[in-house]
This record gives sequence, C-alpha cells and structure tokens, in this order.
Amino acid sequence: MANPTHPAVPEDGFAFYVAEDEHHEPSTMLGFWIYLMSDSLIFGILFAVYAVLGANYAAGPAPSDLFEIEKILLATIFLLLSSITYGFAVITMQEGKQKAMTLWLLVTGLFGLGFLAMEVMEFMHLAHLGAVPGVSAFLSSFWFLVGTHGLHVATGVIWLVILLVQVQRHGLTAANKRRILCLSLFWHFLDLIWIGVFSFVYLTGVLL
Repeated sequence: MANPTHPAVPEDGFAFYVAEDEHHEPSTMLGFWIYLMSDSLIFGILFAVYAVLGANYAAGPAPSDLFEIEKILLATIFLLLSSITYGFAVITMQEGKQKAMTLWLLVTGLFGLGFLAMEVMEFMHLAHLGAVPGVSAFLSSFWFLVGTHGLHVATGVIWLVILLVQVQRHGLTAANKRRILCLSLFWHFLDLIWIGVFSFVYLTGVLL
C-alpha cells in the first residue's frame, strides 16, 4: 500500500514531497537567522573598530574634507526604496502574483545597482584624492566597514538575479518562496546596517 504522505515516485525518478518540504522550511529559516546573527557580530566588530580608530587622521584628511553628503544621501534613498519595493515583492508573492512579484524584484535590483554605482563612484573619488586605506587609521577602518557592506549588497543583487532565473524556470514553488523570504531578511538587514553606517560614519563625520 502506498504511503499517503509520500506519493509514488514517477518514472523519471523525481517526486515532490510536501512533508519533506515542510520539514526543511523551519530548519532553513533557523539556519539563516543564525547566519544573520553571525553577520551582525562581524558588523558590530567593524563598527567598534571605527569607533576607536575613526578619529585618528594622522595629519590626513578628515571626514568633513572627503564626504559628499548629498551623493551619500542619494545612495541611502536608493537602498531605502529597495527595501520598500522588496516588501511589495513579498506581498505579491504571498498573493500568488508571479508577474507582479518579478517586476517588484527587478525594481529592487535596479535600486540596489544604483546604490552600488554611487558607492563605487565615492570610492573612485576618494582614491583620486589619495584617501585610500593605509593613509590613516580613520581611512582604513572606513574603507573596511563601508566596503564590507558594499560587498554584501553586491552579493544580494547576484542572489536576486539567481532567484529571478529560478522563478522563471520553476515558478513560485515552496522552495523558491522560502529563498525569496530568506533574501528578504538579508536585504532588510543590510538596510538597517546602512542606516547605522550613514548615521554613525557620515553624518557624525560631517557634523562633528
């Protein structure tokens, strides 16, 4: 007699087991939360390093001499908007609207690319001025903190592209929905980290 929980395997050797997918979902989300907590520790250490070294200019340029706050504010707006559009993507996903969800994810990716473009332009500007790591403890800690966040955003954009391809090929399967929710946590986490960077590094550096 066939097991009602596990349907018979078709001739091609593949089957979709609902019970198994329900088993993997909580473990996947738990594992991802653990990853986010470990990532929080990494950024916490980077913030602490900047707090200790951020005022050591070594007779070099200070934040007020380097930061173009208007451009940084624009990059911040891009990232905040991407977090909002990702929220719309999750809502439409839960409603089963794949086309609308895909559109919102594409908009999210474009905002993410806009943020990365602004950050690359800032790094190029600093490099042109000679404000590179090694000039002072402030610049070393700044590049390490902001650069690490930028690498995370770039990873998120690549992950987003891969998810879009998977959704186009396989649709809104339970596995794809779970992956989209994991990326949502990651994306909003990076948004919160950037708010900290913008407030603690840029605003404090320009105003104080």
